Amino acid sequence: MFLAGCAPHAPPRWAEGGVPLLLAPARWQRDDAETVEIQADGRVLEGGTLRFVIDRVGRVTNDDYEAYAVLLPNGQLVGTDDLALGYVGVNNATPPGSGQAWLSLLPDGQVLFFQASGDRIPLGQWTGCNGPSRRTCTLVTQIFTERNLRVAPSYGPYGPYGPYGPRFGVGVGVGIGY
Repeated sequence: MFLAGCAPHAPPRWAEGGVPLLLAPARWQRDDAETVEIQADGRVLEGGTLRFVIDRVGRVTNDDYEAYAVLLPNGQLVGTDDLALGYVGVNNATPPGSGQAWLSLLPDGQVLFFQASGDRIPLGQWTGCNGPSRRTCTLVTQIFTERNLRVAPSYGPYGPYGPYGPRFGVGVGVGIGY
């Protein structure tokens, strides 16, 4: 028996890319986690380990250099199989399915996470994210936050980050609800 369609479909506009990005060296010193580094060639490292790669037209590949997501010109971040991964602006980002920011990159490089309760949680500080490279840093922050919340343990009814925690359903794989 032959099964087709097991490989994920590339994000929309994969061939032509999405929003133009400036790739410049930057570092995200996180309080309780390893440092994240953006290299000039678009490689994104966490504690020295390659996590993903960004190119100058908003495409993101995973650590195996396979299609992961594309940042569209309208700010939507879309993954394989048209998976919504949120919105990414220059200084802020929203979770998938929400119109309210959950992340903000302040002028001094500090990263804030906004809980649904209104509490602000500092997530460290970026250096090297000035001017046109700022959106690239916001994109990297969004990808790490979205990935981490997919695997975060649940604490109470909402998990450690309010209602942004993981939601499990019936089917293949793990989904995330907001």
